[in-house]
Amino acid sequence: MERNIDQINVIPLVDVMLVLLVIVLTTATFISTGQIPVNLAKAKEVSDHKDVPIVISLTADGNLFLNDAPVPSGGLPSVLGTKARESAVVVRADKVTLLEKFVALVDEIRGLGFQQVSLEVVRL
Repeated sequence: MERNIDQINVIPLVDVMLVLLVIVLTTATFISTGQIPVNLAKAKEVSDHKDVPIVISLTADGNLFLNDAPVPSGGLPSVLGTKARESAVVVRADKVTLLEKFVALVDEIRGLGFQQVSLEVVRL
């Protein structure tokens, strides 16, 4: 009893493709956003930097992170001491952060010799 196969069973192919799609979408969300939860402010004009900046995150509760690594209180000068002063610094501040804390942070960064300090925002 010999039977000709005239159809292709695509159900296993669809299953594999759906699993791959779920894996890609799950990992893409972790890659595209930082690991520090910061609710960014929104702006109409956003600059696009092509170089890799130094990223300093300021959370809503006042914790500092340098490139996703925690910075102890008062330890910003020692952490930024090894970085080149020509590097661009991007501050990711939570939108509910007090203006006084943000201004003090930017002032401290500029006082360490960094002149290219910018704020990361989300486009409207």
